Amino acid sequence: MLKRYSGQFWLLSFSSYLFFSSFNMLIPELPGYLSRMGGEEYLGLIIFLFTVTAGVSRPFSGKLTDKWGRIPVMLVGAIVSGVAALLYPAFTTVWGFLFIRLFHGFSTGFKPTGTSAYIADIVPANRRGEALGISSFFGTIGMASGPAIGSWIYNEFGISSLFYTSSIFAFASVGILFGMKETLYPRSSFHPGMLKIGLKDIFEKNVLAPSIVMILTTLSFGTILTLTPNFSDFLEIGNRGLFFNVFTGSSLLVRIVGGQISDRHGRLFTLRISTFIMFISMVIIGLSDTPTQFFVGAFLFGLGYGFNSPTLFAWTIDLCQDHNRGKGIATLYIFLEVGIGLGALISGTVYQGFNERFAWIFGVAGLFSLIAFLYIITYKQNKQPQ
Repeated sequence: MLKRYSGQFWLLSFSSYLFFSSFNMLIPELPGYLSRMGGEEYLGLIIFLFTVTAGVSRPFSGKLTDKWGRIPVMLVGAIVSGVAALLYPAFTTVWGFLFIRLFHGFSTGFKPTGTSAYIADIVPANRRGEALGISSFFGTIGMASGPAIGSWIYNEFGISSLFYTSSIFAFASVGILFGMKETLYPRSSFHPGMLKIGLKDIFEKNVLAPSIVMILTTLSFGTILTLTPNFSDFLEIGNRGLFFNVFTGSSLLVRIVGGQISDRHGRLFTLRISTFIMFISMVIIGLSDTPTQFFVGAFLFGLGYGFNSPTLFAWTIDLCQDHNRGKGIATLYIFLEVGIGLGALISGTVYQGFNERFAWIFGVAGLFSLIAFLYIITYKQNKQPQ
């Protein structure tokens, strides 16, 4: 497999590991950090604000990816992540913290859009699912190791050291990108007119179907990001990052295989598997009254998400023409951010510290994955299989 892909591909994959590690290492400790500031009522905004600016920036990153280049867009995202992490210790009020979360969201609005387009440029169409699975494998390692690293650094050295380490990881990702070659030709030099966004720059109609599945399934993900640290405390699990370790660890098991299955047997076949597993996992998590049950749910959610994500991106790229690949990917990411943001905002707002609400919050979030499953079945019945 190493010889099947270029050195540029593997460099980009490692850059993704560093990037995803950089901001995911903060997630387990941010709820407690905000609560100590007196902002417990704003817990739902930790993820929501991050996804708001990520979503708002997607049309810009999509357009810039198709005109300015893949690498410049990735550089913007990675640099923002590094700068934002440095700013957290300087803003010590609730409103200052929330402002930095808004700013930090620009990082994921740019870096992953450029990454997905770059991969689509350098791999054959019949290996897109596998290549995106490998790339997301590295990102998932970052998601898995980031929370554990972050919680360890916080426990040993304090919150400021955690923020500084996050920044170092982000800037290391920047260093890798500087050594890579641009794949967009012809490309234009940046000019302010590129920031003018019209309706046609916001939404790529050809990718509506995968976008619908994306928003329905990421409502569950937003709920998990927001409430599992509190759920861990309720179940007396010492390290809030352990849930993310199990979830992302199981996701690693199927990322590459899931991409290969979607290449060979179709995107819809794979998505039927993923969405149903995600539904079952959310029910199990919501009903958990022991750490074992909680981690079983995390394991299953990781399996479902590991199949789901690379397949949706491969399907999106399949549906795009070469000249608007960035816009198509950005459209999918907009739906991703909206789903995560709504899941985070709704779950955090409803929770309000009442642990007895966990069961039905997770159950309702899981129903949206079931709706995605039913949508995919209907889509297959009414249209040609992909």
